[in-house]
Amino acid sequence: MDAGFLKSSGATAAKRVAGREFRERLLNSLTKQADQSPFMRLTPGALWLRLHQRFGHGLRIAWYRDVVRPRILSTQPIKDTTDQRCEIHVLTSAQDWLNLVWALKSFYVASGRRYALCIHEDGSLADAEFAALGEHFPAARIIPRAEADAKLAELLRGFPRSLAFRNTNLLAPKVFDFIAYLESERMGLFDSDLLFFAEPTIYLQRVEDTAYRRNTFNADCADVYTVEPIEVRARFGHQLVRRVNSGFGLVHRDSIRWDWTEEFLALPGILDGHFWRIEQTLFALCSSRYGVELLPDEYTLKLEPGIGDHCFRHYNGAIRHLMYGEGIARLTKDGFLQRSLAH
Repeated sequence: MDAGFLKSSGATAAKRVAGREFRERLLNSLTKQADQSPFMRLTPGALWLRLHQRFGHGLRIAWYRDVVRPRILSTQPIKDTTDQRCEIHVLTSAQDWLNLVWALKSFYVASGRRYALCIHEDGSLADAEFAALGEHFPAARIIPRAEADAKLAELLRGFPRSLAFRNTNLLAPKVFDFIAYLESERMGLFDSDLLFFAEPTIYLQRVEDTAYRRNTFNADCADVYTVEPIEVRARFGHQLVRRVNSGFGLVHRDSIRWDWTEEFLALPGILDGHFWRIEQTLFALCSSRYGVELLPDEYTLKLEPGIGDHCFRHYNGAIRHLMYGEGIARLTKDGFLQRSLAH
């Protein structure tokens, strides 16, 4: 029989199996949600809403998000994350922890490094999710929100504005908890929505150069702050560096000072606007006073599709769907899951 026909037939059969797997996962997920909630009995309106939420960006996105993404849990754990030249800190949640596994594993595999790791959770993780993170990163410290609340309440006792902000803003632990638990002089600042496609060479050089004394971040696509640079200049006498993005960076321990955050939180209007802009504003303010340099253009946050030959991409909320249909798809096509299985 013709070899091309056999290959074509095999590919078609594989697609049918994959499609059946996807339909079964979808049906099970919808049924489970309907059973668990008195408000979701798969009425026509509820079914339309659920389908729209699931497929609003198309079947390709849903496939990589709901079928391919969980396959990362079949890969080998990342062991020996004990390199104290830098300690990675990240805040995650029940919604984002699976993305975090992709973010961290893609970094460790692409970089070949084993920087120490500390995972902070926002209070939403279930026991099974704690266990999964511990299984895949056995040397990591995982900090429950309740433990952090008690510690930071004591540490920030003399900084009332900082404590109030930390207790009312979901992302404020990035500013305070990360430094409170940091066990290295240098911190790798990570969000859960990063993916690495090749070695982030410039970033690693800055992390490991002991003479490098600036903070460094990926650039945002615009200034996304809750204060105006002219106000910062007038009040504090230094420039506010433009376009700092606090999703990925290198932060020195002594660059985030709570006497500084207390001072900055007194700025008029700093607590106004989107909640996620405030912690980014504080990182930018502290780093501008301390010394900061943005990473090169290949690290810059962009909202349009396309990876190109870049080593890294930050898939923030506006483009989160691309993390699945573009980023995870690219890593999967490049054999990342297979390499991680044998890692």
